[in-house]
Order: sequence, then structure tokens, then C-alpha cells
Amino acid sequence: MARVIYGVHGTGHGHAVRALTVARHFPEHEFLFLSHGTAADLLKAEYEVVDCPNPETPVKGHKVAGAATLYSNLKVRSRSKGIIRRVLEVIERFQPEVAITDYEYFLPRASRLVGLPCLSLDHQHVITCCDHPVPWPQLPSYLITAWAVRRYFSAASYFLVTSFFQPPVKPGAKVKLLPSLLRESVLARRPQDGDHVVAYQGYATFKRFFPFLSAIQRPVLVYGFDRDHTAGNLRFKKNSEPGFLDDLASCRYVICGGGHSLISEALFYGKPVISFPVKNAFEQFLNAFYVGHLGYGRYFTGLRPPPEIIPAFEARLDDFRNNIRGGRFCGNPEIFALVQQFIQERKL
Repeated sequence: MARVIYGVHGTGHGHAVRALTVARHFPEHEFLFLSHGTAADLLKAEYEVVDCPNPETPVKGHKVAGAATLYSNLKVRSRSKGIIRRVLEVIERFQPEVAITDYEYFLPRASRLVGLPCLSLDHQHVITCCDHPVPWPQLPSYLITAWAVRRYFSAASYFLVTSFFQPPVKPGAKVKLLPSLLRESVLARRPQDGDHVVAYQGYATFKRFFPFLSAIQRPVLVYGFDRDHTAGNLRFKKNSEPGFLDDLASCRYVICGGGHSLISEALFYGKPVISFPVKNAFEQFLNAFYVGHLGYGRYFTGLRPPPEIIPAFEARLDDFRNNIRGGRFCGNPEIFALVQQFIQERKL
């Protein structure tokens, strides 16, 4: 048995779900998590969690709130010395053999101070470790985001990047790039082609989202708003992992933001995707861009989607499905083998 300290970024569900998938696969090891916010709430149901704030990216109206993001970052940075001391105290108490970070700021820095090997396991580093055909209007956002990833989240010893798209790795980049890490509950279900559409929003959405869904000539099962009622063709459903995955595995196609985890799960089930990435969130844009670039579906950056895009999208469903069949969307065996190697040998 090894003791593993695991830092998890707190915004959204994807980081925590990925970390839980890793920890659940290694019940022989002892895990202690550092996290905050939504991620901490998910993790603490199964594991001990030490609260550790991190820079956040607040989203309002399907847009990154720039002023609130800047304030959150400055607030956390102003406390960084005290937070580092707290993390070092946790390391001293827990005595871990290794550390793992999923886009968490403080644990890699504390690990460097005490010589603790630290593995970065996330999706965000695909931005910096690979070459991308970024559309020129997105270049400023790309350059700013890449700088932030390098500056604030690249202090680990080793890097393992998971992604549903596999662009060329930059020469000299010391990373391992593998397909997505999927939770066991996703792998346990077999996909079927039903008539309904699954729509999911992980953040406060834009005003035209529901009118857009109402124009679809199919039942639309709406998740992310944690309520249960019906409005026309829209059936709002309470948040439930089993219910959501059952509906996802049996839907016709998926409408979502630009979150990597959900897009990966949809593609694993062979479902075409319409993606509306959160505005000014480059990582979400990049995920959505590759959905369109690889022929897995379409993406839209505007917040006024015209209803006529629906019949055009549905007319191409077979083409999208054929393209998806050529992809590889589950890297679990290789990822688990590398994590086990890192825990045992303290290196990759």
C-alpha cells in the first residue's frame, strides 16, 4: 500500500470525476485529497478532503466573468504563502510516497519544496503540449490561456495528458498523451440509438438555449438544472448519475457546453455532439473546435443559435457517427498502468 496525496481543481465536475476514477481503481492505496468548491463536495462522500482554495473561473450567462476571475486569482495569490505552509503541514502529517495533481495550483509547488514526486494528470495541458490549428480570431485567447497553464499549473514532475483528440505533441514536450479517462459507470453501459436528445449545461446558460432546444422535433432530456418538470418537448430531470448515463447511452445525439468529460463520454457511446463552449474559456473552445474539426458534430460560439441548424445537423448524423467510429475515446488501461508505475517507481 502507498499513500497518495491528490490535489484537485475545484471548479466544475470534470476534475473530481477524473480523480475519483483513479482513486477507485486503486483501493489498495490510501488517498488524501486537497480540493475546494464543487470538486470537494463530490470527493468528500468517499475520501478525506482537506480544503485548499485555488484560483477559480466563475461563469455567468455562459461567459467567463472576467472581473470575478481576476478577483479570485488575486485573492488566492495574496494568501499563497500561508496556503503553501498549510499544504506542507498536511504533507508532513500524511507522509505520502507520491503526489498527483489535476490542474491544482499549490500541491505541485509544495511537493517541489520537499522533493515529493508529483504527477500531473489532466486534460488542460493538451493546450500547451500539442500543436493546434487554432482559428486566428481565437489566437489571443489561446496565447493567454497557454501562458496561464505554463505559469500557474506546470510545476509537476511528470505530465500525463488525456484527451478525446490526439493532436501532434510538440517536439521536446515531456508528456504522455493518451485517450480520455472514463469512469467505470460509463464503461458498464452499452449504447443504443433512441429518439431523444440529451442536453446538458454545467454552468448558468444563455437566454436562447431553451428556445433553441424547444425547436427540436424530438423529446429533449435536459440535465444540469436539478429540477424535474416538463415544458413542451423539454423534460427537465434531476441530477442523477445512473439516470443521466442511461439517457446518454441511449440518446440520438448530445447538446452540451465544451466540457471535455461529457464530450468524451458522448463520443465513447458513438453520439454526435452539438457544442456551445463557454465564451472566453479557451479550453472549452478547443474541445468544441475539435468536435467540428474531426467531423464528430458541430460547434457554435455565438449565443443566438438559429433553429434552422437543427435539421442541417440531423441530416448529417450518419456522417458524424461514421467519423466517431474511427476514433479512440478510452485510455483507461494505459492510464492506470502508468499511474501504478508512478506510484511504485515514483517516476514515469
